[in-house]
Amino acid sequence: MKPEIVRSRADLRAQATAWRKDGHRIGAVPTMGALHEGHLSLVRRAAAECDKVIVTLFVNPKQFNDQNDLQKYPRTEEDDRTLLQEIGPDILYAPDVKEIYPAGFATTISVSGITDSLCGSFRPGHFDGVATVVCKLFLQTGADCAYFGEKDYQQLQVVRRMASDLDIPIDVIGCPTIREADGLAMSSRNRLLSPEGREKAVALPRALVQTAEAISRGANPQDSIEAAIGLLETSGFASVEYLELRGADDLAPITTLDRPARLLAAAKMDDVRLIDNVPVLPGT
Repeated sequence: MKPEIVRSRADLRAQATAWRKDGHRIGAVPTMGALHEGHLSLVRRAAAECDKVIVTLFVNPKQFNDQNDLQKYPRTEEDDRTLLQEIGPDILYAPDVKEIYPAGFATTISVSGITDSLCGSFRPGHFDGVATVVCKLFLQTGADCAYFGEKDYQQLQVVRRMASDLDIPIDVIGCPTIREADGLAMSSRNRLLSPEGREKAVALPRALVQTAEAISRGANPQDSIEAAIGLLETSGFASVEYLELRGADDLAPITTLDRPARLLAAAKMDDVRLIDNVPVLPGT
C-alpha cells in the first residue's frame, strides 16, 4: 500500500501528536525525492527501529546556490511513492514551497566552522539552506530519530551540530553509503550522467578506496591525495573541487593519521557534481 501523502504541516503535526499520545516512536527520513536504493535503505532502517515512519519529500530551493541546478533536479513524486509502498512508511510528507517558506519567512540557520570548507567553499549558502529546512522538518515531524546517509558526510555533521546546538530532542543517525555494483555511490544526480560519463564516474570511488588504503598503511597523505587527483583528472573528470583528509568527528584538516578520519571528495563529470567519501582508520 502506498504511503498516505500529507501536504500541510498542520495535518502532519496532528498525526504526529496522536502517535506520540499512543506512545509510538517516530522516525523521519528527510529526502528531496528521486528516490533510489540508498534512500530506501534509510527507510527500512527507520521502519526497523521505529513504530511510525515519515518520509519527507521537498526539493529545497534554499540549498541550491545554482538556479540551473535547482531546475534540473529530478522530480518524481509518483514514482517515489510507488517505490515506498513495498517498505510501508506511514506518511509521505510532500509540502509545496509556500508551506515550508510562507510569505514573510525571514529566518536562516547558519552553522559556522564545520561549513567553512569542502562543499561549503564551492556552494555558498548551501548548508544554511540545509540547516534551515532540516530544522523545520524536525520540528514539523516531531520525530524521535532522523536517518541520513553517510554519502553526504559533511551534511550529516552539520545536521548533528545544528540539532545539538538548538537542543532539538532528536537522534540523528548516520547510515552507511549504498553503492552500485561497480562501487559508485548511489545518488539522484547519477541519472543526469551520460552513458559514457557513468562509466567513467566509477573512478571516483576507486580512487578514494585506493588512497584510503594507502594512507592507512602509512603512505604520506598529501602525496597519496595528489596522486588520486591526477588519476581522477586523467579518468575524465573535468574538475576536482576537493579531495581531502579530515577528522571523522569534526572534519578538521589532518596531515597525520593519528585518529579516525574521512577521505572526502567532490568532482564534476558531464557537468554533474558528484561527492563521495570513505573512512580511513589508522593502521588498518
